[in-house]
Amino acid sequence: MFGLIKRWKALEAKGIMGINRRNADYVLKYNKRHLYPIVDDKILTKERAIAAGIHVPKLYGIISTEKEIDNFERIVEGHNDFVIKPAQGAGGDGIIVIADRFEDRFKSVSGKIISREEIDQQLSSILSGLYSLGGHRDRVLIEYRVTPDPIFKSISYEGVPDIRIIVLMGYPVMAMLRLPTRQSNGKANLHQGAIGVGVDLATGITLKGTWLNNKISKHPDTGNAVDGVQLPNWDGFMKLAAGCYELCGLGYIGVDMVLDEEKGPLILELNARPGLNIQIANDCGLAKRTLAIEAHLETLKKQGVSETPEERVRFSQSLFGHVNEA
Repeated sequence: MFGLIKRWKALEAKGIMGINRRNADYVLKYNKRHLYPIVDDKILTKERAIAAGIHVPKLYGIISTEKEIDNFERIVEGHNDFVIKPAQGAGGDGIIVIADRFEDRFKSVSGKIISREEIDQQLSSILSGLYSLGGHRDRVLIEYRVTPDPIFKSISYEGVPDIRIIVLMGYPVMAMLRLPTRQSNGKANLHQGAIGVGVDLATGITLKGTWLNNKISKHPDTGNAVDGVQLPNWDGFMKLAAGCYELCGLGYIGVDMVLDEEKGPLILELNARPGLNIQIANDCGLAKRTLAIEAHLETLKKQGVSETPEERVRFSQSLFGHVNEA
């Protein structure tokens, strides 16, 4: 019992945020329920982003009913590669990434040959709500397949690495690079075996990683170091994340982005209930940073001023860089 109390006090001293605190003090406090559909439905998120001039993977088409499955060939006409996603899916479930065509069939990123019949079955499963958050009827979106920047070639396995930045009231709080592995089947999903790598908010340089809740410094498949990598266009990622507060109106979100070889930083999706493993990857607690932002907001409120996304980024970078926190 004494050991548990000692451990709890040690975690509290580091500002580690637990799920109950996240839900009560941040998700419920800052995220109004009526705004959830904006982030829970990837199509709505994409439409909002496009209207705001924010870069997202191009949408090729939407399938909303079983009858519209017949439109699939027309939607992907002229595209050898594309991504099929459930609009309300979570955790990467239900996603098919097509890398090329093979005669009258398709080839996935891993090289698996997929027939049109298998595609139709997956489309039908998505529409039925098999992968949706609440098990309700869903829609399918078919979009541009991101080609990862070459910088990730040595530290990732097959799929597309993504960057998550947690944002509180428009202020970046903490960042993590998620790297696909063989175990995760090329998906950047930590629960399926992807690697989470902390990122210094001030510089965009990667820190140590976490894999299956163990701290690591090398990718298990490539053997290359995951720390010390300078992510390109870091300020661009930070400004994109900060601007998502105005985009969706939710105060506490996870912003998931990718770095495309040609198109640069793109927003994939927003999450109203971002996970807490980002703290392990950064070896740092969220609570200390969120409390600092809340104190800053209170000061600004008394002064009757607010800050632009660029000013919010500068505040976070000045306070939360790992050198500054050391």
